[in-house]
This record gives sequence, structure tokens and C-alpha cells, in this order.
Amino acid sequence: MDKEIEVDSAHAEMNGASPDVSLGPKSELSKSEENLSSAPVDNRLKKKARRASKQSSREALPTAQVVESTRRWKNTRRSRNKYGRGMPKKGGAGGKGVWGKPGSELFDMGEDLDMNDPNYESDPLENGDVEFTAIIPDDELRKLGESIILEYFEHGDTREAELALSELNFKTKTHLIPMLVIEIAMDHKPSHREMASVLISDMYTHLVKPKDYVTAFDKLLKNLPDLILDTPDAPVALGNFLARAIADDCLPPKVIEMYKAKADSQHAVDALVRADTLLSMKHGLVRLDNVWGVGGGLRPVKYLIRQIHLLLEEYISSQDLKEATRCLFELEVPHFHHELVYEAIVMVLEAINNHVEEKMCKLLKSLSDAIIITPDMMERGFIRVFDDMPDIILDVPLASTVLERFVERCQKAGFLPDHVVRRMPTRSRKRFVSEGDGGLIKDNNYHSRVPL
Repeated sequence: MDKEIEVDSAHAEMNGASPDVSLGPKSELSKSEENLSSAPVDNRLKKKARRASKQSSREALPTAQVVESTRRWKNTRRSRNKYGRGMPKKGGAGGKGVWGKPGSELFDMGEDLDMNDPNYESDPLENGDVEFTAIIPDDELRKLGESIILEYFEHGDTREAELALSELNFKTKTHLIPMLVIEIAMDHKPSHREMASVLISDMYTHLVKPKDYVTAFDKLLKNLPDLILDTPDAPVALGNFLARAIADDCLPPKVIEMYKAKADSQHAVDALVRADTLLSMKHGLVRLDNVWGVGGGLRPVKYLIRQIHLLLEEYISSQDLKEATRCLFELEVPHFHHELVYEAIVMVLEAINNHVEEKMCKLLKSLSDAIIITPDMMERGFIRVFDDMPDIILDVPLASTVLERFVERCQKAGFLPDHVVRRMPTRSRKRFVSEGDGGLIKDNNYHSRVPL
């Protein structure tokens, strides 16, 4: 402040003013500036040095006016720095040498076209021959289609799935639909593969053309080396799908010979041989309706019991745990696994053979350790046998002895809990006294009831 006063005093002396003039309010400064308006150009530096700073000018203003200007500056929308916020003008549509907003090329074509452009053509636009549509990449189509197919596996409505797939912009890539359905179904259980075959058949001519089925299976046969990495039985599954598509009249039978001529891998040949074998069987077209079997919830109980009995008989003869487990999985009846436990124990009681007991105990332990048969299913199967023992003993008199031995073996194996063992019925200890007693049973009151 002292320096500013000295500069002002010197300036005043040069102009003939008294040196004791001090800085006053804003109005006095403006008057002095009016007097200095006629000064020469070389005195502009001195005039600039005499100007009051922002701080001094704010101090001269009333308190209410300073607060108001501060609030106005706080709420302003202008940028705090001189470079702005770094955003393009008008969202990219303004300024010199810009292309306009992203996507603006698809709208208002008539207003933005340049008549002097050498590539300008008015006829296609006026006649409506040009149509702009969004193009979805194949990966995006597969992602959207996969969610629709997985949802179809839940509700089973082919019409709903077909409408959902038709809303996707497949256009000239409709062959991707059966390809996607088959690839996803390969990673699922047989009931879902059956649903996939039904969907492929229902889409015929409505959504997918016959030539699209030919292209789809051709590409699937070429992709088998990659599909087999995720699905080891991909050649067998693809052969089943191909045979089922021919049986449903989606493909002509001669297409197999055409594929064989172009087969470039052994996996493709195996799939084609599988399809040809299924079609050449006696009544093959009729049997292909159940090539994937029927879902467990739709099968009759007698049919399931028969399949379980055949499964156990095959296991006793082959001793193949993996095959028995696979067959049990294919039945898809986890709520009916107690029937396998029941049938296994009954077969042990009827066989009266230590070798059969050992095999059945090994099978039940393997299924229990893998939690394929849950503890409640295991308990329910044993209790069913305990309840039916009076009827079983009529056909197998030694059933009680065999049951005690088998239950003890299962308990030692560690998959049968103690509370189930305690529910096992005890063997009857009644016996006849002698042949001449007339069939009387020995008890504590025997002598009192025998006539003298």
C-alpha cells in the first residue's frame, strides 16, 4: 500500500496536483480517471499503475454487495478455468470440421445431403430402395439367443421361444439358430436335448428354411473337433440330432451321403455313421421319436421300476460302476432313487449270495459317497424293505438272516446310519416243541395248557 501511495504522489506532482492526495472511494477514482483521459499515450503505464486492485475495490464496496457478488460467482455455470470443461460443442454436432452426432447419419438424410456431392444419388432415397438397419455382431446374437434357449428349457413353450428368436435381427444368418440350439443342448441332459429337437422341428419353414438346416449341420460337422473338447460324446449326440431332423422331415435322407463326401475329420464320419445306423434300423423312423428318451417326470412308474431292475442286473454281470451311474443319471428321477435302494436289497435277499451282497454294497456306497443317492433316499429305501419283510419272508424264508448280514455290511461300509439299523425288525425266535405236540408253540405256560 505504501508503494502505491508513493506512485500516486509522484503522479500527482507531475500533473500539478498536491502530493497529499490519497486513494478514496470508487467515485473519486472514476473522477480522477476522467481527468486523466486526455493524458498522452506514453503515460498509460503510469495510469495503469494507479488503478485500484480487486481487493481494494471490494473493500470499498458495501458488505451486502460483496456477499451478493460472491454468491453470483458461486452459482455461475461458467467454467472455473479458461479452457472450459473439455466437452465437445453440442454433443459433437457443432464446430468446424466435425462429422456430427454419432448415429445422425441414419436420420434426416434428406436435410443433411449435399446436392453438389459427386456421390449424391437422389433416386434410391426418393423411391425407398435404401433401408438403414442396425447390424448386430454374431457374438451378440449368440449371447442373446443363448438366454432365450435356456429360458425355453425352463418353460418348454416352443411358440414363445420362436417369437423371442424372431425378434432378433438374424436376417441372412438364420442358420445360426439351429446351430446355437444344438450346441447348447449338447451340454445339457437328455430331456433338454429332446426339447431342443422339438424346437428345431417346430421352427421348420416358420423361422428357419430347409437350406439353413443344411448349412447348420454342415458347420456343426466341421466344428466337431472343437465341440468334443467340452462334450466328449459330441459325435454321438450330433448323429442323434441329425437322424432326428431327418425323421422330422427337416432334412432329406440323401443329405447324409452329401455330408460323407465332404467329411474332413474322423469325428464327422463317426457322427454320420451314427445317424445312418439309426435311420437304417427296423422301424427306425418311429424309434427316433424317443432317441433321447422321455423325461423322468413323464414316465410311468412301472417303466421306471423295470429300467432300474435292468440297470441292477447289468451291473451284477458287468461290475461297471461308471455305466450304472450313467444309466441312473439318464433316468433323471432323483426323487425316485429310493426305488433303486429297495430293488437292490430285494435282489440281495433273493440271491442269497455273498458275492451279490458285496457288489450291491459297493454300488450303494459309491452312489452315497457321490451324493447321487441322498441320505434320506437311502434311509427310505431300507425302511421300505423293513416294512415289507413279512411278505418277503413268505417267498424267501432265509430273508431275515440275509438282511441282518447285509445291513451289518452296509453299516461297516459307513453309509448306513445307526438309527436306521435300530429300526431293522428282529428275527422271530419261536420254535416247535416236538412233532407229537400237534403244532403247539413252546412258551412259559406250555405245561399248564397240556392236558394230563
